[in-house]
Amino acid sequence: MKIVSAFAGLFLGALLGLGTALAAAGIIGPGARFGGAVDVSGWTSDWTIGSEAANPWTRARVARHGLLALTKDEAVYFTRNTDDAGDRLAEGCDYRVKGGAMPAQWWSITLYNSESYLPDNIDNALSYDLTEAASAGAPADWLFDVSASPSDAGSGWVSSRAGGNFDLTLRLYKPDADFIADPERVLQAPSIEKLGCREAN
Repeated sequence: MKIVSAFAGLFLGALLGLGTALAAAGIIGPGARFGGAVDVSGWTSDWTIGSEAANPWTRARVARHGLLALTKDEAVYFTRNTDDAGDRLAEGCDYRVKGGAMPAQWWSITLYNSESYLPDNIDNALSYDLTEAASAGAPADWLFDVSASPSDAGSGWVSSRAGGNFDLTLRLYKPDADFIADPERVLQAPSIEKLGCREAN
């Protein structure tokens, strides 16, 4: 009886350890965040990414999700997977993303599926950036739509086709020093408005 109890304890301990390690690395769930968490209107980051302060779980999450993990002086990454109402971003719905001047020399917003990969489509429209905003004449007051088919509204477009439940990643390259010091105060985070959803076929 004691042997059975010992094996059961070992098994449960190993299972718990594996589960927490997978969760901390972001393989299950969003991943652990310790000490470096930053949240600006639903856009989240980890201020230890790319630094020596990153713990093993953060390093595993970076490896899993394929970030370049540059230092904060070079680039900062924010991710969001919900709209302004708190609903999960999904391929079956259409969204409008609006923002203004970003505290960095250059920025981009890219769509990734729930596996942290680019969706498997050939629309060639998986990101929107400062260059496109400037070309549209609105580098400090820009917007684009996210949907499975091109927008007719004359705005920019990011394709969510084959994206399933997706995330948006905001990258800020060569960010301003005051933003690094106080991101919650300085960053005017982009809004994500749900325009509507389509009936499932």
